[in-house]
Amino acid sequence: MSSRKEEKEQRRAERMAREQQDVEQARRKRLYSIVVGGVLATAAIVAVVIAVAAGGGGDGGGGHAGGVPAGDSSYEGATDPPPQELTDLVQAARAADCRLSNPVIEGRTQVTNEEVEYKTNPPTSGNHDPQPAADGVYDEAVTAKDLMHLVHTLEHGRIEFQYDPSLPQRDRDRLGGLFNEDPYHVALFPNRGMPYEVAATAWGHLIGCKQLTDEAFDGLRAFRDRYRDQGPEQVP
Repeated sequence: MSSRKEEKEQRRAERMAREQQDVEQARRKRLYSIVVGGVLATAAIVAVVIAVAAGGGGDGGGGHAGGVPAGDSSYEGATDPPPQELTDLVQAARAADCRLSNPVIEGRTQVTNEEVEYKTNPPTSGNHDPQPAADGVYDEAVTAKDLMHLVHTLEHGRIEFQYDPSLPQRDRDRLGGLFNEDPYHVALFPNRGMPYEVAATAWGHLIGCKQLTDEAFDGLRAFRDRYRDQGPEQVP
């Protein structure tokens, strides 16, 4: 009898020891999670501070297309554009009385300390600045230097929506709504020098509309969907 009792007591002591070990391991795991979580949160805060500082203080302005800060990721104050009716590019362009063209490639060399004159307005290819413009919304009209950055962006497969700065605010906001619909690899900015009220460019391709009619939005959509990520350099 005494032997059986001693055996029971031994098993009970072993069970209690295992339970205590499990509790201690669980406590250590919780402590580790808290420490790691705190380190990650601190790292994230530091990264945000660095990004804001690099972006010029995070003032929210779109800036110029050629450099820092980058364009805004969305258009504030956007309104809904007309709903899509046509998806075929040729049909949509014809319905909107917009011009489609595929200009000859003018080159793709990176150049510095010189200004490139493009044969197409707005440009669709050519030599360009080594630094591409970022995707997003820009609120200032582009300069000749900006165009050199934007042509590099076209080489990376981006689509660029551009409009005459005299465009009424109502239409600007609708273009902003078009941008917000699908901003992936797209830039939107005012361009004072082009002969269109609104245009879209890709590497080697152009759609230009003398007027931003309701039908023109389908042309811009179809152009975006046809030529996005079709540049000679695929850069994420």
